[in-house]
Amino acid sequence: MYAVYRTAKFDKEFSKKLSNEEQKEVENLEKNQLTDNPYTGDPLGYRFFREKKLGGKRVYFLVYDDLKAVLMIAISDKRTQQDTINEIKNMLKDYYFIVKDAIKQHGGYGHV
Repeated sequence: MYAVYRTAKFDKEFSKKLSNEEQKEVENLEKNQLTDNPYTGDPLGYRFFREKKLGGKRVYFLVYDDLKAVLMIAISDKRTQQDTINEIKNMLKDYYFIVKDAIKQHGGYGHV
């Protein structure tokens, strides 16, 4: 089982960019899919960097096998997809330390 964490940016985008139905889809993804099979969706240059399409939106997350954790990073539409991907790739090392710290502080499921 993998623990699922969210960045503050993800939380903000979750409430602003997604409809109630899309929010439910993301919550289902987090609780019912990623905990058991974090490699759902499409890889983005690395096996651990994934994108899951939900209607017209894209949800981005990172999988950390060594930590048994998934970090939900961002949400975008097709128009801002490449900018979002580039931003995440530039911060990959930072995200690793963020999720490591979150595990120490929060344990299982949580927000970072």
